Amino acid sequence: MKIAQNNIESILNQHSIIPVVTINNMNEIVPKINSILSKNINCIEVTLRTKVAFEAIEFIKKNYGNKICLGIGTVINTKQIQRAVKIGVDFIVSPGISEKLTRELINSKIPFIPGIATPSDIVLGLGMGLRFFKFFPANLFGGIPALKTYQFVFPNVSFCPTGGINKESYLEYLELENVLSVGGSWMMK
Repeated sequence: MKIAQNNIESILNQHSIIPVVTINNMNEIVPKINSILSKNINCIEVTLRTKVAFEAIEFIKKNYGNKICLGIGTVINTKQIQRAVKIGVDFIVSPGISEKLTRELINSKIPFIPGIATPSDIVLGLGMGLRFFKFFPANLFGGIPALKTYQFVFPNVSFCPTGGINKESYLEYLELENVLSVGGSWMMK
């Protein structure tokens, strides 16, 4: 039996809070990682939004790979997936969903979670055998009320909402039955 999405469920269950971090220069890495670890969080999603992102991810993997579960985010194409495989990241996050990207993610053997925003996105994912989704951007697509509705419409689907979640709202998200973890940057401030 195939394990859904290369066993992303295990990572989401182990890490209820996933800091989403953008690294603008290499000097930011050590303070940011130490800040995360000092908060008793040992998981991070580093976004591919800057020129140093891959260099930063390689540094984190080499220097903190035994202390932190390292994810790569904002993955939108095959080249990024191939680079993630070479680095040996622990999981991959995409802001959206497509059949081609999903095939590549499955073939990578790395746990992954694609982003969705609408019921049509979820139906597309379900049609490809997916059950775990990043709900992004959560704050723009209905937040907690949307996820409560999705619980009834899609009872076998679980989410990691990201986008606009903060220290005031993250616990309310985590209380939802269909939310395994939350992503955000509030803990970095």
